[in-house]
Amino acid sequence: MNIQNVLATKVKEVFLALYEVAIPSVEFQTTRKDFEGDITVVIFPLLRYKKGNPVQIGEEIGTYLVEHVEEVTSYNVVKGFLNLVIADSFYINFFNTIAKNKTYGYAKANSLDARMVEYSSPNTNKPLHLGHVRNVLLGYAVSEILKAAGHTVYKTQIINDRGIHICKSMLAWKAFGNGETPESTGLKGDKLVGNYYVKFDQEYKKEVTILVDKGTSEDDAKKQAPLFLEAQEMLRKWEAGDQEVVSLWEMMNGWVYNGFDVTYKNIGVDFDKLYYESNTYLLGKDVIEKGLKENVFFKKEDGSVWCDLTADGLDEKLVLRSDGTAVYMTQDIGTAIQRSKDFTDLNGMVYTVGNEQDYHFKVLFLILKKLGYTWSDQLYHLSYGMVDLPSGKMKSREGTVVDADDLMNEMADTAKEISQELGKLEGYSVEEKESLYRTIGLGALKYFILKVDPKKRILFDPKASVDFQGNTGPFVQYTYARIQSILRKAEFDYSKEIVGIKLHEKEKELIKHLEFFPDTIRQAAKQYSPALIANYTYDLVKGFNSLYQNVSILGEENQDKKIFRVQLSDKVGQTINLAFKLLGIKVPDRM
Repeated sequence: MNIQNVLATKVKEVFLALYEVAIPSVEFQTTRKDFEGDITVVIFPLLRYKKGNPVQIGEEIGTYLVEHVEEVTSYNVVKGFLNLVIADSFYINFFNTIAKNKTYGYAKANSLDARMVEYSSPNTNKPLHLGHVRNVLLGYAVSEILKAAGHTVYKTQIINDRGIHICKSMLAWKAFGNGETPESTGLKGDKLVGNYYVKFDQEYKKEVTILVDKGTSEDDAKKQAPLFLEAQEMLRKWEAGDQEVVSLWEMMNGWVYNGFDVTYKNIGVDFDKLYYESNTYLLGKDVIEKGLKENVFFKKEDGSVWCDLTADGLDEKLVLRSDGTAVYMTQDIGTAIQRSKDFTDLNGMVYTVGNEQDYHFKVLFLILKKLGYTWSDQLYHLSYGMVDLPSGKMKSREGTVVDADDLMNEMADTAKEISQELGKLEGYSVEEKESLYRTIGLGALKYFILKVDPKKRILFDPKASVDFQGNTGPFVQYTYARIQSILRKAEFDYSKEIVGIKLHEKEKELIKHLEFFPDTIRQAAKQYSPALIANYTYDLVKGFNSLYQNVSILGEENQDKKIFRVQLSDKVGQTINLAFKLLGIKVPDRM
């Protein structure tokens, strides 16, 4: 039981004993550094239950707590704030209860309801890029945080493997590829296919320019360009099941999937279930027919089907074209329903999709609710801001994206460059160095992206992210490695349970911070925010480094104090590791 729970119960007892009033809750905050105390009771909210002078009420509560709660040794009142000093014995006893728990902070596995988290969801006409990196890191971290909070979690993606954009790559390869393959070129399959998406755009623009030069308007030229018309025809053939087109589609998509697998493995994410747009794009059409009969949808004169959401502050939304073909909304309605059938224990779905789709998901969730699916209230759009680079916005079709594989290699190279400047790797083999560069580089990338609230836009600076000082992944990793060095040098048995020592203020602050870890996981799961975990870890690391600079650990003369400080260092290291595991970041034993 943490100190807040103990004190909340006792403050309620005070109110009942002194004022004969039952209060529902007590508000606490961390005591300000310029006052003596460990935890503060905020008196002002209690004045609604007991009128009076807040200082006098604080004095009365403080006196009662000192007399009746052994953990409270003294108090002081500053205006409407009751600052309480908590006995060292409480923190030592608390520490001893968590010291040997290797998964402290994690809830019991599968003790809460099941959630599905969708992330990545790429197109098969290009490799994964920096924008996908933020998506997959967020989705994976949220999945791991939900698991650590006790939820059963299913990680999934829907792969956008059909449509006009896919046909553009196929057509360009057929026209200009001369039969080259990933094997013949040495390129990853997703990169090879992505090159032909760029090639299509280049050749298409040439055709548009020729038509415009001949007097055609630009809008008409874009629609009349021969390559564009061929791509439309290829899509029609694919939908009709033309064997030649389908075979080409299967071959090129196969190249892309192999490339994706390599990228996912390198970045350290995985999935439990894959959905493919080619299998889901017709899902939902039957639901639309049913919704028409139930007046959820209406049909316009041209035969198109719409949902009127104006009464809900939105607009009319197309759910079926006049020719009967599905739109993305149709597919998303059908896929959500299919998932609820595939996973009958689901009690929520999280869609990790950029904030340019905010409106789409408002509409999707509202339509599902109007269709009578009660689980629609459990759907959540994990909306996130875009990732910018100093060089500007990325465009796939123009080939100006930052490729995910190239980015990971660049991060490792940056880590190598900075590590060599610092000269910290004496005695490492070449293989150990390369592995460490990758661990540091990937850790820097992941931490830089995940420490920011998902809703905020990010300007990504690779060099700044690999800084060994400040709120960065390498700074946290370096502190973890420092702790492992302490443990290696502690050539004595430090397993003995320690009681009865006087704590240094820095030790007490660290233990207080460890106490917050389980609640931080719960809050991160509730808010779908890996940033809470990242910034908790940074604060924990700052606290440890402050302890390291202010007290001697292995040089402490008092044996019990020395043992306790090694145990505390060990626990901080374990917690860093557990927290970073939730972010998909590895921690090295040496740096």
